[in-house]
Amino acid sequence: MSIASVFAQEKASPKGGQKLESIEPQPFIELPAPQRKGGLPLYEALNMRQTNRKFAEKPLNIQQISDLLWCANGVNREDGKRTAPSARNAREIEILVFMEKGVYLYIPDKHGLQMLFEEDMRGKVSSRSDMPEKAPVCLLFAANRSKMDGFDEDAVRFYGCTDAGYVSQNVYLYCAANKLNTVVMGAIDRDALREVLPFDGDPVLAQPVGYPVEK
Repeated sequence: MSIASVFAQEKASPKGGQKLESIEPQPFIELPAPQRKGGLPLYEALNMRQTNRKFAEKPLNIQQISDLLWCANGVNREDGKRTAPSARNAREIEILVFMEKGVYLYIPDKHGLQMLFEEDMRGKVSSRSDMPEKAPVCLLFAANRSKMDGFDEDAVRFYGCTDAGYVSQNVYLYCAANKLNTVVMGAIDRDALREVLPFDGDPVLAQPVGYPVEK
């Protein structure tokens, strides 16, 4: 079942099989708990980390979305700190999730998705590449200026870019460990994307994620 179809819910049938029940788009989607143990050893994931620019149409399921976002910039401590570092613990990097059925804002403290737009806006990510449209999921990393009080303009730009890079690398490692393709993109339409943001912020990078194309 696919989160991109917003989100067909998986429920166990009385016989132990899986019954799929479709639900309508929701203002807020509570994601399942992320997997925090197991997986590929770090050295092996680093050895397998690579960029791949082709994506199959097969959608990701809701557990994969949950794990992906938690690895990217989820909460990993009781004090609310994240899997990715940030300057002065500003936690300014926000993740927008572009999918076929809508655009969502990841809320790390609640580990859920807040719907922003109920339409396919993957084509707005980049006018110079169709990779965001080909992938079932495209992440957008944006620096939230309201969380950077005390930073001068140079620092806002520098640390927004630096901290987005940490989040991107976490996505790369998740994809390497789970045999998914991904590519980080700097050639995005920042002016158009700024209008999509529900906060005063700067779009920094986009990162499509999906299954590899079968040979």
